[in-house]
Amino acid sequence: MKNYNNYQKAYQKITEAEAIVIGAGSGLSAAAGLTYSGERFKKYFRDYIDHYYLTDMYSAGFYPFDSLETYWGYWSKHVFHNRYQPEALPLYKELLSLVEEKNYFVITTNVDHQFQKTGFDKRRLFYTQGDYGLFQCSRACHNKTYENESLIMQMVHQQSQFKIPKHLIPYCPKCGQPMRVNLRIDQFFVQDDGWESAANRYKEFLENYLGTKIVFWEIGIGNNTPSIIKYPFQEMTRATNQSTYIVCNQQAQRIPDELMDKTIILQGNIVETIREIDHFR
Repeated sequence: MKNYNNYQKAYQKITEAEAIVIGAGSGLSAAAGLTYSGERFKKYFRDYIDHYYLTDMYSAGFYPFDSLETYWGYWSKHVFHNRYQPEALPLYKELLSLVEEKNYFVITTNVDHQFQKTGFDKRRLFYTQGDYGLFQCSRACHNKTYENESLIMQMVHQQSQFKIPKHLIPYCPKCGQPMRVNLRIDQFFVQDDGWESAANRYKEFLENYLGTKIVFWEIGIGNNTPSIIKYPFQEMTRATNQSTYIVCNQQAQRIPDELMDKTIILQGNIVETIREIDHFR
């Protein structure tokens, strides 16, 4: 059963906040429609399911394809369907409408560009885990990333029998090793100048507003990488007197006992949760 009092409390805290830090995970994009399994996966990757017995887009990203042509055959479609094809999704627009007049910052593990597409201020965004729209050297021989839209589109439109043409395989311009998508999957993740700048802006935002009426709003964060958003949010809430921790998640979340009086838990469908909060405007 929904606790409508909690929705009203959340809206009040958001309204009164001097600063809002949104921490967004894969659950937000999944709720918005960018699911990696089920019917959406079947719709776009039926041939891969039949041929490679793949079960979902996440695990498919680790499949040991036998050549770079087949590797990019899959990955170009993955990037296309999760980064370039989708328009700005309604759930992200509804979230923006709640905070666009507020003093906010977003830290996210999502790599699908939905925050930018929706109109969130790009200088208030920190994509910690990379970006589907960027290539990097697979060996991280240098600290630079490269826009990939044009080449991804060519790969998608020119592939056949799971393979892209060999001449479309991207190689590092410095060392000649194959390129890959800029994702934090191992020790070779490239944190380019844009990443470092965003990290510094996030750090400065926290330094400026910790100690004020600040809301740490966690949305769709799972337990795969809690040290990136969940644990820091909890620690900052614990360490500051006027802070509030709002948790939106489909699944039940364990909150430390000492944080319960500063925490608002909104368990349930994230689409419905955002709309219930907005209802109080």
